[in-house]
Amino acid sequence: MTKLLTLVTFLSVFFIHAQRPQGRGGQRPNPIIISGIVLDQETNQPLEYATLVLQSVRNPDRVTGGITDVTGKFSVETFPGKYNVRIEYITYKSYELAEQAYRESTDLGTIKLALDVEQLEAVEVVGERTTVELRLDKKVYNVGSDLTVKGGSVTDVLDNVPSVSVDVEGNISLRGNESVRILINGKPSALSGLSPEALQQLPAEAIEKVEVITNPSARYDAEGTAGILNIILKQSKTAGLNGSVTVNVGTPTSYGANVSLNLRRDKFNIFTNTSYRYRKGPGNALFEQENFNSDGSTASFQDEVRKTQRQRGGFNTNIGFEFFIDSTSSITNSIVYRKSDGNNTTDIDFENFDTNRVPTIQRNRFTNEAEDEQDIQYSVNYQKKFNDDGHELKIDYQYSTGNELENSIINEIVLNDNSNLPTEQTINDETQKNQLLQMDYVLPFGKDNTSQFELGYRGTFNNFNTDFDFGILENDILDSDPNFSNELNYKEYVNAAYAQLGSKFGKFNVLGGLRVEASDIGIELVDTNEITNKKYTNWFPSIFLGYEFSETEQITVSYSKRLRRPRSRFINPFPSRSSNTNLFQGNPNLDPTYTDAYDLGYIKRWDKLSLNGSLYFNRSTGVFQFITQETGDFVTIDNPNDSSNPVVVPVQARTPINLATDSRYGGELTTTYTPKKGWRLTWNLNMFQQELRGDYTYTNFQNETITQNFDANNLGWFSRASAKIPLPGKIDFQGNFFYFGPRRNAQSKSKGISTISLAFSKDVIKDKATLSLNISDLLNSRKRRSETRTDNVFTYSEFQWRQRQINLSFLYRFNQKKNQRQRGGQRGGGDDGDFEEQG
Repeated sequence: MTKLLTLVTFLSVFFIHAQRPQGRGGQRPNPIIISGIVLDQETNQPLEYATLVLQSVRNPDRVTGGITDVTGKFSVETFPGKYNVRIEYITYKSYELAEQAYRESTDLGTIKLALDVEQLEAVEVVGERTTVELRLDKKVYNVGSDLTVKGGSVTDVLDNVPSVSVDVEGNISLRGNESVRILINGKPSALSGLSPEALQQLPAEAIEKVEVITNPSARYDAEGTAGILNIILKQSKTAGLNGSVTVNVGTPTSYGANVSLNLRRDKFNIFTNTSYRYRKGPGNALFEQENFNSDGSTASFQDEVRKTQRQRGGFNTNIGFEFFIDSTSSITNSIVYRKSDGNNTTDIDFENFDTNRVPTIQRNRFTNEAEDEQDIQYSVNYQKKFNDDGHELKIDYQYSTGNELENSIINEIVLNDNSNLPTEQTINDETQKNQLLQMDYVLPFGKDNTSQFELGYRGTFNNFNTDFDFGILENDILDSDPNFSNELNYKEYVNAAYAQLGSKFGKFNVLGGLRVEASDIGIELVDTNEITNKKYTNWFPSIFLGYEFSETEQITVSYSKRLRRPRSRFINPFPSRSSNTNLFQGNPNLDPTYTDAYDLGYIKRWDKLSLNGSLYFNRSTGVFQFITQETGDFVTIDNPNDSSNPVVVPVQARTPINLATDSRYGGELTTTYTPKKGWRLTWNLNMFQQELRGDYTYTNFQNETITQNFDANNLGWFSRASAKIPLPGKIDFQGNFFYFGPRRNAQSKSKGISTISLAFSKDVIKDKATLSLNISDLLNSRKRRSETRTDNVFTYSEFQWRQRQINLSFLYRFNQKKNQRQRGGQRGGGDDGDFEEQG
């Protein structure tokens, strides 16, 4: 659509200038200015590239005019006279004024255009929306045309966004850094849940675009040292009832359905996005462990082979009601309800060996985990527009509750003599109550409103409770072990205020801001009466500079200060028990990580090629780093072949700590080439050098003070290539290739990971429906392979969270076209202000 508009605009302006007559001598009157602003009648959004035509009444061959800018404004120079005025925009009804006499500069005011339904149905869209849009403080990726995510989830969408990667466990990283803040429509949401698995229940069809904010301005939370990913959900602005229905089925076993409905009238708008998803995902892991004596000689070996089966069903619904109080103000209420349950099994085969790798014991450990999760969120939003230039006030309140219950039964048997070890049980009960209060005020000012002042407040008041119980299960009665059982209360109250000022001077943009956040953190371990309170106030400045060489070339420079607060699994001190020799547990004593982030961005567009690159540098202190330690505990198993020499295996625990400083500098490059209609070739490369510096001192299980040096240098990189091309029979094809290079941290080094995904799509039923087939991880190669070394243990591990997935989806649209323009979509949702769009 953008290419078509640009072509029409170019031809119109060319024609206008070609028809302008030359002077015939004599003194001409001074020129005058005809100005105004063009808006969408229904949404009040500016219409860029609308065409103003001024035709002389006396000499109809004399035509002049111009086009609107990104804010919908036009300003055309002409000579005094009588004109026929016409304002045109593709798929809209033209606005006409006949025989208007203009003797002096005139402001036509605000002109609102209405959709021309007949024209809309007949128009052929010959181009797609720009895949990437560069704003002054963010990049916007439009993901609606990505075929490889049909029938998938939010994490599948994010895994295809440049700069973003999703590891084999579903953890999301931005530029290789996991400290990324996930927002839904600009705010924390129940849809993001308590864990990465929650996002996997939100269907890809619900997403309109993803905003990648690698260096957020003062408007945004300071949380997330890597930046922010803001997921904007679809919401139609078209009048009447419209929507879509999607069903999908896949293998390994998966199926689901999604219904998106929107009813819009003059005074209200009702919308909903409701889905159900069921997945049964097999996974596997391998741990090969070599244990050493104090003199460095080999003591024993242990092989651990895991097979997992995750069975999960989830229901999500988002229902909203928007009421238009008048033409300048509205109030929106919405409710999000999410419920999921699952049954996960982990089957582990252990095989132990002596020093000479002669088998000693074989055992099997089987975990059956029942999981139930529920979240409810209520939101209310008030928006007041004081004028059409962006002067507005927004007030939001949000309240959400959530709970997640995991109940695991663990049985273990020694295969050599078929003896059963005691049955273990873990109960992990997590609840949360969150409140958010937010106010944002935007005031444009100056000549042509080229400057903008913003002021805002955000208060987040979060309470988390985790009740963890572990013990031996006998006769269906749990004998709790006080050494591992406890209750954690975590309170996080943050009050924040910000102010920022931006201005545009010709081709130069500047945006500066300051944010202050006062944090009140409370940590209580109830059973052991351990109480920790942390209060701190931090200032977070930000500055953004932008220069537009032309409409197709611009550069940005930015700086911001960020922090990362520990949350969820990072602070939960209760260990996982799927394996009794390789544990994972959080650390409630973690402190925030602080980061200074610098970024240089550049974008250039040609007719068929676009180039988007950036250089960045981040320096962080108190970085979270996962380390593996020997706990001092041992798993002792009677050896049926030698009762006097039981098998003893040391227990290792993996936990995060604040580890010194981390300097990360790198660059990324994204190119998109569209050689002809329907083709799109994209390549993305992200490369960074990470330098970790720090020493860690601790007291081991033998009461010895140990100091370990964790200095490490790591060159990390990942690359993504995508090709979308049309095939015979009006079939669209898309192929994606992703590779994450080898990397290392304080104790481990990991090998590279590669994956290939394919997708095919065809419109059916007179283009009212779309049938899609996609294959994720075609070669089944998405595995993490790593080596870890501690003082007395060396471990080689492989981990595959999800195997190759094949999905077939069917999408049916009613009262909307496949390429129907989502009016207002580029400006709606999220924390968008108008200023960065000028950039």
